[in-house]
Amino acid sequence: MRLASRSPHRKRRMPPTTEPDAFHIQDGRCIVVFAYDVGASIQIDEAEQRITATKERGRIKRKRPAPEYFDYHPPPLRITQELEPIRLGAHHTLRTVDTVLYDFGALMVTYQIPLAGPFASLLPLSEVLYENAQLLEGTFLHIQSLLNTLGPAIEKPNISELVEDYAIFHIFSTQPALDLSKFVKQHSTLLSQILRCEDQPLSEQEICDATTSQIAFGTQDLTLIDWNASLMIGQEMDDVRAVLEFANVELVERRFLDHQLDEALDEAYAALTQETRHGFRWPGSSDVNLRRIAGMQVDSAILFERVTNTLKLFGDQYLARVSRLASQRFHLQSWDTSILRKLDTLDNLYDKMAGQTGNRRMEILEWIIIILIAISILLPFIPGFPGY
Repeated sequence: MRLASRSPHRKRRMPPTTEPDAFHIQDGRCIVVFAYDVGASIQIDEAEQRITATKERGRIKRKRPAPEYFDYHPPPLRITQELEPIRLGAHHTLRTVDTVLYDFGALMVTYQIPLAGPFASLLPLSEVLYENAQLLEGTFLHIQSLLNTLGPAIEKPNISELVEDYAIFHIFSTQPALDLSKFVKQHSTLLSQILRCEDQPLSEQEICDATTSQIAFGTQDLTLIDWNASLMIGQEMDDVRAVLEFANVELVERRFLDHQLDEALDEAYAALTQETRHGFRWPGSSDVNLRRIAGMQVDSAILFERVTNTLKLFGDQYLARVSRLASQRFHLQSWDTSILRKLDTLDNLYDKMAGQTGNRRMEILEWIIIILIAISILLPFIPGFPGY
């Protein structure tokens, strides 16, 4: 069973609170994102050779001038395939599905759903998308098939039970045209319900919190970021979308790493208490535990560095602000703090086990020296012993 992180307990089947349909969506897309951890690492070059479908190395499609180093490092592999559309209430996914592979072992699957009609129609779609079983099952089967194709290109393949699902509602054009300076204030109630996937009325505090993370580059674009979904209005916003998508990949990797460190700490603590409980252990018997814990430390630290350093946003101040807003919404800093604290704790446990092992070896060496001295003292008193 796949577990989603955004699952607060909520009552359902409440009468929806809607606002008058002041405008219609002429053209838009809903991008549904699923992010997984599928292995220790992915050899992107080898994966590219094994894939026969349409593919390209992922780059940020820049809307504004930016330095050359502003991009993914290394660039991920984007695979475009055709799958059977999935019916989602009054909507359906397009046949084209994108899968993005990252070298640190993450994988992201994105579906696109055409949008057209009243703005209020986004609320039932948001409800349908929330932990949708069809999309989850279809994504899982798609990933399994892809892993079979990639084969040895993935190191230690294993689809994590942790998954991050996210919806990005992108409105390209409306009728009539929107005054974005007043848009959030005029439609705050419905916006908050769409972003929070709630069909029941929300409090003023919840409405304010849901719509507070907003950012715009010009007068013709607007982005609202929340923990369950985002809303983008405007043309040529692929760069903003890419940052939001990658923020979900970062979140699932942090959740995976935090879970991995929990298991490593439990294992390290069990090994430490086992050694403390047994008074005598043969020299070298602790080396296996030490090597295993050291391997956990190295793997976790490398994964953390690779995830946090993949996307370089230096040089584009606007996208850097988008990234900060997404990080705040997803509490990435809190995850980082938890991960670093657990890495330090694991390091302390390793040092303690290494210290115990060193002390035990010194004690054994001391006993060997004492025994040799005692033997050298007793030898002269042994009748007939050679040399005495």
